[in-house]
This record gives sequence, structure tokens and C-alpha cells, in this order.
Amino acid sequence: MEFIDIPTEQTTAVTDAISASMAIVAAVYLHRIRQNNQWKITLWVWVWVWVWVFGLQALAALLGSIAHGFKMSRIFQSFLWYPLYLSLGLLVALFIVVVVYDIWGEVVARRVLPIMLIIGVGFFGITFIWPDNFMVFIVYEIVAMFFALGGYTWVAYRGFLDGAYLIAVGIFVTIIAAGAQACNTLSFTFIWTFDHNGIYHLIQMIGVVFLVAGLRKALFSRV
Repeated sequence: MEFIDIPTEQTTAVTDAISASMAIVAAVYLHRIRQNNQWKITLWVWVWVWVWVFGLQALAALLGSIAHGFKMSRIFQSFLWYPLYLSLGLLVALFIVVVVYDIWGEVVARRVLPIMLIIGVGFFGITFIWPDNFMVFIVYEIVAMFFALGGYTWVAYRGFLDGAYLIAVGIFVTIIAAGAQACNTLSFTFIWTFDHNGIYHLIQMIGVVFLVAGLRKALFSRV
């Protein structure tokens, strides 16, 4: 396969690859913290769900980098979008599970988990009806992120979890990123040209930094 020669697709592919790398680092970092500290089993569940969230984000970003970065047939590109959509659907679903964990506890989170997995797979099913409409995911993501933002803002206000305010900031940044991606006409040039997809990735990287910082603080407060 040849590299694509469209400038905005090139920057989208590169920022996707960077996003994938950051998500992998985040997942490995959280896993190493878990290995190096002895916690009760229930907290391991919380860590593992977050590791899966970042792992799925890395997979989706990697597939996005390939889809945007190489010349390929429309059939093959469409094939790549299916596992990408499944990853995104499950990622958002698991994100809701950790929000529920931090608001209502591990027992409720376990009950919600299968429901959210069904919803995540259900979102994947919707992509078969609208395979080329990424707006479906943006709406799904924004609804989930507003719920998460409200949840972690409340948890931070009540003082239930150290680092919750940083997680809330990371979620707020994610919402801004999703809004930028929804604006198809958005673009800017600084050395390279970025369209709405590339801008989404750039903003989302900032969100990941805040999320990991908040999760680190939360984890060490629970040791």
C-alpha cells in the first residue's frame, strides 16, 4: 500500500498514531501501578476496566491511522471501520462502567457491565445501517461523556475520590474534542494542515493527559 497524498489525511493519520501510542502508554502505566501495589481484588476490577478503555482506544486509533494514512480500495477501507466502530462502542460502554463504579460502587458496576456491553455492541450494529456516518458515534460519545462529566464532578464535589476533578477536566476536554470533530468545516494550518479529525486528535491528547493524571492520583489514594 502507498501512503496517501492528501495533507489533511496525512495529519489525521499521524495524530491517530500518536493517540494510539499515548493510549498504549496509559494502559501499560496503569497496569504497572497495579502490579507494584497490593490492593483488594475489587480495586483490581476498576484498574482492569480502565486498562481495557485505553486498550480499545489504542486499537481504534491504530485502525484509524491505517484507514486515513494509506491508499486502499473503498471495500478494504470499509472493512477497517467495522472493528474500529466496535472498539469505540465498547470503549464508551466501559467508560460508563467506571463512572458507575466511582459513584455507586463495585456491586452496581458489575450489574451494569453486561448491560453496557450490550449497548456497546448495539452501537456497532447501528453502524451497519449507517456505515459511513461518524456522527452517530459522536452523538453516542457526547451523551456518555456528559453523564461521565456530571458523575465525576459530583464525586469531586463530595470528596469521594482523589483525582476526580482531574478526571472531570479530562472528560470535559474530550467533549470539546468531540464537538470539534462534529464541525466538518473546521481546519487550521500551522506548519501542517489539520482538518476536524486531526484537531479532534490533538485536543483528545490533552484529555488523555488529564485522565491519566487523575487516575494516578485516585489509585495512590486508594493504596
